[in-house]
Amino acid sequence: MRRRLAGISLLGVLTLTAAACGNSGGGTQQADGPVTITMWTRAATQTQSERLVAEYNKTHKNQVKLTVIPTDNYQPRIAAAAGAKQLPDVFAADVIFVPNYTSQGLFMDITDRIAALPFKDKLAPSHMKLGTLDNRQYTLPHTLDLSVWFWNKDLYEKAGLDPEKGPKTLKEFAQQATTIQEKLGKDGQVHGTFFGGNCGGCYVFTFWPSVWAAGAQVMDDKGTTSLNDQPAMTEVFRIWRELYEKKVTGPTAKEEQGPTWTGFFPKGEIGVMPMPSTTLGLMPKDMKIGVTPIAGPDGGESTFVGGDSVGISATSKNADAAWEFVSWTVSDQAQVEVMAKNKDVLARTDLASNKYSAEDPRVVLINSLVAKGQTPFALRFGQTYNDPQGPWLRLAREAVFGDASKVPQLNAEITKSLQQ
Repeated sequence: MRRRLAGISLLGVLTLTAAACGNSGGGTQQADGPVTITMWTRAATQTQSERLVAEYNKTHKNQVKLTVIPTDNYQPRIAAAAGAKQLPDVFAADVIFVPNYTSQGLFMDITDRIAALPFKDKLAPSHMKLGTLDNRQYTLPHTLDLSVWFWNKDLYEKAGLDPEKGPKTLKEFAQQATTIQEKLGKDGQVHGTFFGGNCGGCYVFTFWPSVWAAGAQVMDDKGTTSLNDQPAMTEVFRIWRELYEKKVTGPTAKEEQGPTWTGFFPKGEIGVMPMPSTTLGLMPKDMKIGVTPIAGPDGGESTFVGGDSVGISATSKNADAAWEFVSWTVSDQAQVEVMAKNKDVLARTDLASNKYSAEDPRVVLINSLVAKGQTPFALRFGQTYNDPQGPWLRLAREAVFGDASKVPQLNAEITKSLQQ
């Protein structure tokens, strides 16, 4: 399962020429009849986007024509279209990269339109934060993917652990994973836990929430200074390093680059591990899975709020029709009857518990984390944290597998990258 947790590196493609619209309704043309607007999304969120568009097209006179673009090609396509002023009316983007797009003027200012929504204060806070620039708002939440801990109840029972009690701290997580390994891992078919040890996006998605749960941060608010050499991060690294050294993580964790890191848990091979919340609905129907928030070394809870945001392009000539669709996607109808019905995480905190999620307490829990999680802000996120040649992956690998004394020097390199 190939998962791009926080997108791909921009690699300098965003030298863009599209101009920002300075008001909330610019670029609008009055249409005589129904309007067909264009929308782009990346393949990573294809399923949710297609469901929303299909339902909207069934129930509205205006229509949406959706184009799905391979995730690895998405940012270059956006950059090229922006440079030629040929962006679609609406496009979604990995939430991590929304600050870059807003700073380049690619999205239309929709502040006034958002202010008129009766549920404006209930929209996923981390997505809204990254869609805000200079106190103006440019995007709405589109899809959400949260990091949580899954545990295999059958393996817990076989190992003598309480199958109904997952870990409440990272230290408990390590203890339970170690017990699974010691009791069931002798034949090499079962492992206590697993993680993507050669994947920058995997580390930020699964390790950083433990730092946030401990009340600490990984960067300053401006996204220009790295704090990955501070005690909270150091303790998280130490716990995971010990798990690896004790062979609790499985033999391939060190080289896992991301494409298959979520593929082992569904096979029943892993006791407890961090997973994307969107995989819950993809698990085997007969598999007994517990879900709990990611915790810090001694408690707390948090999550990395990933996924996509959506906005109207600054060059759209159909702003009113585009807003009709974009605002509908966060309506009660769309959120409950399209998203919740398919066990997707909701973009609104006031709908966390609904008639569909109520059928599964795990879904209610996941939805409740939207208000507690974080999405880190940095204009140079991709180059710094996702690029396999970037400084973050080198720091994380030294901290977990190599020479931890190199962390301060590598942390300085992360800061340098963030400030370029």
